[in-house]
Amino acid sequence: MDKSQNASYQAGEAKGQAQEKVGNLADKASNAAQSAKESCQEASQQMKDKAQGACDVVKDKVGANK
Repeated sequence: MDKSQNASYQAGEAKGQAQEKVGNLADKASNAAQSAKESCQEASQQMKDKAQGACDVVKDKVGANK
């Protein structure tokens, strides 16, 4: 291999490694976003359940839950 072929090979290797790193970072970002979405949904459901429970307690106290 002459110097230009070697330089071209090295450039191709570097490009491939950079593309793989970008792909890995994109996957990590996607996974983090999905995890955050699921956490928000779970927290939202917990708040909804607590609010419903509080409403039920008030209804029971005033006799409106019959």
